Amino acid sequence: MGQTFERILLASEHGEQDRGAEALAFALSRRCGQPLRLVLPIASNPEFEALAPALAARAEAEAAARLAALRAEADSAGIGLEAVVRRGPELYAEIVAEAAEQRADLIVIRRRGRRGRLANLLVGDMVRSVVAHAPCSVLVVAREARMWQRRVLVAVDPQGGDTGPAAAAAGVAAECGLPLTVICVTEPAAEAMQRAERALQNAWTAARGHGVAIDALMRIGRPHEQIVAAAQELGADLVVIGRHGDDKLGQAWLGGVAQKVIGLADRPVLVSVTPAAARPP
Repeated sequence: MGQTFERILLASEHGEQDRGAEALAFALSRRCGQPLRLVLPIASNPEFEALAPALAARAEAEAAARLAALRAEADSAGIGLEAVVRRGPELYAEIVAEAAEQRADLIVIRRRGRRGRLANLLVGDMVRSVVAHAPCSVLVVAREARMWQRRVLVAVDPQGGDTGPAAAAAGVAAECGLPLTVICVTEPAAEAMQRAERALQNAWTAARGHGVAIDALMRIGRPHEQIVAAAQELGADLVVIGRHGDDKLGQAWLGGVAQKVIGLADRPVLVSVTPAAARPP
């Protein structure tokens, strides 16, 4: 994707739910003309390995087989793959640590894991934790999602002044030759609508330097519902939202709205993370 994201890290266990993320990461790697970094996390700890060495050995063998299969698929796609297996008690922590060590500017990850008792969750626990703690932007991809080709939609925070998501969305739109829509969802009160208008204007200013066609949209209602509905109505096949606050998804913009957008949208969702040094006070 040109200059917006150059160091891409794919986090995958090479399961069925990872298929969309893998395909999109391959597409981004081809577009960038850069090799793709892969982290395959394994849940492990010394106690587990000591108490159940046979199970630990089987987990290692399965991980090696999945990694070999991914390497073969990357070779067939003409993608240079730099892969690492990381072991630890928390999968998300290994992904976040690898992103920090590699100075990645984008993590590509699935939306949910294997089906099971938690299959009804909008976003898997591991993915939620990665988004909450990642040092960079995170692209969350449903199994069926594909590369965007029509329009980028960015949702801006009516309460904050962080224009990073709008700038990131404009960069993606410019590199892909796509139009950009900026949406702000607010309450019907006059003061709230004035704040939303200011947020839209700030986002417009941040985005217009990229030379893309931009339109702005204000809507009243539940934010996640309006954002997902607007993406469907406009044919936007990439949704961009921001993450700020205390680097925790639960304290990010509008709390659960981010999780609901990620979970309900049937298209890739880019959680744009503005580096702490660049955030407004």
